[in-house]
Amino acid sequence: MLGGGQLARMLALEGIPLGHRFTVLEPAPDPPAGAVSEVVAAAYDDAEGLARMAAASDVITCEFENVPARSAAYLAARLPALPPPAALEVAQDRLAEKEMFRELGIPTAPFGRIDSPADIEDALAVSGLPAVFKTRRLGYDGKGQVVVRSRGDAARAREKLAGPLIAESFVAFERELSVLAVAGRDGSRVFYPLTENHHAHGILRVSYAPAPGLDPELQAEGERIAGLLLGRLNYCGVLAIELFEAGGRLLANEMAPRVHNSGHWTLDGANASQFENHIRAVTDLPLARPQVSGPAAMVNIIGELPDPRAVAGVPGAHLHLYGKAARPGRKLGHVNLTGRDAAEVMDGVARVWELLPGAALPPRPTGW
Repeated sequence: MLGGGQLARMLALEGIPLGHRFTVLEPAPDPPAGAVSEVVAAAYDDAEGLARMAAASDVITCEFENVPARSAAYLAARLPALPPPAALEVAQDRLAEKEMFRELGIPTAPFGRIDSPADIEDALAVSGLPAVFKTRRLGYDGKGQVVVRSRGDAARAREKLAGPLIAESFVAFERELSVLAVAGRDGSRVFYPLTENHHAHGILRVSYAPAPGLDPELQAEGERIAGLLLGRLNYCGVLAIELFEAGGRLLANEMAPRVHNSGHWTLDGANASQFENHIRAVTDLPLARPQVSGPAAMVNIIGELPDPRAVAGVPGAHLHLYGKAARPGRKLGHVNLTGRDAAEVMDGVARVWELLPGAALPPRPTGW
C-alpha cells in the first residue's frame, strides 16, 4: 500500500483474516499501519523505495490519492496497481475532476478556473457570489479553500491560496451525503447506502447511515453517479463520492479513489466493511454484497483522546484508535455506534459526544 496512515492500518486489519500480508511505503516515522504491516520508510517518489515495493508485492493499492502519479505509473508498469493511476491523476486536480463530472453529465455546482488574477472576473461570472475558491491540488479536511462573498474577498482569497484555483458556486444544500461504490477486477459492483455527513471547520465529525429518510430514488441516483465514474475510470476498489442534496437532487462535490472517512461505520454497521471489500476487489476475490441490519453512526475523535474505558461503557459503542499522538485538528480515531433503532443510536452518539473534549451538542441528522 502507498501510504501508512490509519486507512492503511484498517485495510490491513481487515485483509489479514483473508490471508494477506501487507507492506506500506511511508515517509513519516512510526506510521499507524506499522503495527500491522512491514514498512518501507521512503518518500513516495524514492526510486529505491518504489523498487522495494514492487519486489515485495503481488498487487499495489493506496490509502490516499495524492501519491505522485509518476510513482503509481512506475508500479503499474510492473504489477497490478489498483485503483488505476489515471483515477489518482484525475482526483489530484479539482478542475480535471469537475470537468470529468460534466463530461459524464453528472450535476455539479457551476465552476470556473482561475490560473491568474486576470481570470477572477470570468470565473465569478460563472460561479456567481457567494463562491468557494479552492486550490486545484492538495487540500483536505477544509484546507486549501476559502469562502468568497465579495470581489474584495476574491482578490484576497486568490493571494492567500496562490497557484491555480477553481471557483465554485456556494451551494445552499439541505445536507451533505456520500456514496461508497466498490468495483471488482471482474467488473462486479456493489454499493453501500448513502451516508449523511456533518462537518465542522472542514473536518468530518459525525456520519449517520443509512442516511435518515433515504428513499430508493435518491439511493439509485447516487449509485448511477458512482457507476458512471467506475466505468469512465475502468475502476477497481472502493470509490467514494461526496455529494450535496439540494432540492431533491444530488450534486457531485468531490471524489476520493480510496476508502473514505464517511465509510468507517461499515466496520461495525455492515456485514462487510469498505476495507474488506476494497481488499477483496484489488486481490480478485468475490465482492461481499453489503447488508445493513439497522442504523449506525460514526463519531470522529479529533485532537484529544477521550477516556477509552468511558467510551467502552457506552452501549453499542465500538472504539477504533489509530495509534497516533494527540495534536489539535488531528484524527486520532473514531467511535461507531450501532443499535436496534435510531433512538438507541442517537443516545449512543450523545453519550460519546459528552466524552469528547470541548463537546457541546452533537450534530443531529435530518430525519431521526
